[in-house]
Amino acid sequence: MILKVRLAHGPHTAMGPGKAELLLSIQQLGSISAAAKQLGMSYRRAWELVNTMNLCFKQPVVKTSPGGSHGGGAQVTEFGLKVLTLYQTMLHKAESAAQHELAELAESLTPAP
Repeated sequence: MILKVRLAHGPHTAMGPGKAELLLSIQQLGSISAAAKQLGMSYRRAWELVNTMNLCFKQPVVKTSPGGSHGGGAQVTEFGLKVLTLYQTMLHKAESAAQHELAELAESLTPAP
């Protein structure tokens, strides 16, 4: 059983498991397009997720460079890395705190299809 934590910001999700995974892929690959491809999502969807994060936080979590003859790219900012680390730490703490309840709930579930 997996506990999923999302940080709601008004009508938006500022951070959640999918956005964290996207940030990790962007950090690794240096490109929103390559990260989207690796995660099996469209570039448009990945860009929307990045844009939502950048709008929700006071500082950008991802900075982009335009394409062209020198190529483009994206990088997770220092602030974005801090957000990602805080989110991962929060998730770990939540999972640890709820370990007993998660185990008990898991025993109550039918087998997954």
